[in-house]
Amino acid sequence: MSPRIKKLIGFLFFLPALMLYFFAAAALGELVPNIQLLKAAYYLVAGIAWAFPARLLMVWMERDPSRARGLDG
Repeated sequence: MSPRIKKLIGFLFFLPALMLYFFAAAALGELVPNIQLLKAAYYLVAGIAWAFPARLLMVWMERDPSRARGLDG
């Protein structure tokens, strides 16, 4: 798959998925008991956690198809 197509697919997937994640994190945040320190910890973790799957998507988008396993030529 060409890098241009991979970036288009990644972009079209990333934005709606990120919006869905943020709305879900906010909705789940309402279920956290109303203790400020606990809410702060939840939102800190939820605010950072999205970066890990996003990084995997970015790595996939940037991976060069000519350097795939078995094509080291």
